Amino acid sequence: METADIQAIVENLVTVFLPKVAGVIVLLVVSWVVAKWLSRHVQKTVADRLDETIAGFFGSLVKYAVLTMAVLGCLRIFGFETTSFAALIGAAGLAIGFALQGTLSNFASGVMLLAFRPFNVGDVISTAGITAKVVQIGVFATEFDTADNKRVIVPNGAIYGSNIENITFHDTRRVDVAVGTEYAADLVTTRNILIDAAAKVDGVLSDPAPNAVLTSLGASSIDWSVRVWANTDDYWAVLEQTTQAVKYALDHAEIGIPYPQMDVHLDGVEVEG
Repeated sequence: METADIQAIVENLVTVFLPKVAGVIVLLVVSWVVAKWLSRHVQKTVADRLDETIAGFFGSLVKYAVLTMAVLGCLRIFGFETTSFAALIGAAGLAIGFALQGTLSNFASGVMLLAFRPFNVGDVISTAGITAKVVQIGVFATEFDTADNKRVIVPNGAIYGSNIENITFHDTRRVDVAVGTEYAADLVTTRNILIDAAAKVDGVLSDPAPNAVLTSLGASSIDWSVRVWANTDDYWAVLEQTTQAVKYALDHAEIGIPYPQMDVHLDGVEVEG
């Protein structure tokens, strides 16, 4: 290769290729900053004016739209015709569809979740093997915070394809406390003691009234379910306090709480000493 050819290549590299690379880098950086800013702005605006639940989805949608346009702009800088590129994408649509079927499924599931609204941001739900608080519904995935403060990200397809239990959908919840009492205890007396103890717990609602239901005659105990109603936000506190109140009340009335035990009888065995 002659010196003139090398100089031509270097000159072309310096005057044509490197400026294009620099332009692509600048475009990508600026587009990323703009995409993040627009995403936050749209998310805040939608949350303030419409609904916090759909805010995250639209914020993510805007971000990906800006980044997609940035990629198309980069292709144009290098001389690719975006119309030709779009035609190529269309021709390869079937293969791309198979390759991205999981991603497209997650996007479609996100749209369905927003359309049918089985839960909102801030709800505590049980789905796809987790129980956690909904933080944000995104384009492809939903973010959760668990009770021990872990961030969990679940694909929308996994959520939409699973049963969804919205634990905080209603303002009130029933609290059930299971307890067993000895067979010698009078049923009427025991029931009254359990109901009175539960009714005195802070946070227990008077309507519906507390109740004690005899659920079964167990192998070693009469099994009861003490049922009270509480505001959803007070559920765990009421559960603990009601359990404690039931134990104290039975102890005070000298009603035993049996526990499983095994008696071993040795027949025909001589014990020395």
